[in-house]
Amino acid sequence: MFDMFGMLQNMQQQMEESKKQLENITVEADSGDGAVKVVATASQKIVSITLTPELAGTTDKEELEDLLLVAVNRALDLARQKAAEEMMKITGNMLPPGFSLPGF
Repeated sequence: MFDMFGMLQNMQQQMEESKKQLENITVEADSGDGAVKVVATASQKIVSITLTPELAGTTDKEELEDLLLVAVNRALDLARQKAAEEMMKITGNMLPPGFSLPGF
């Protein structure tokens, strides 16, 4: 019983450390053949949005909004995937099949 309790405490500590590390892991996504690039952390925070000069000067508002939405959503999807991968490194085979951690 105490061994299981200690193991759970250790796992909780590792998860907290990993959550902090997610701030340092970045993913990048783009849309419009690279016209819009979005960088996000694995903790799902947008770090930067970059537009090519050509796009900034010639695109109408609706097209730009659509490209931004696509790139941001792709970046956040990649961030969630990366966070889940990092959490799986910690939990390994400790979780039952099909079980996932809340928020990941």
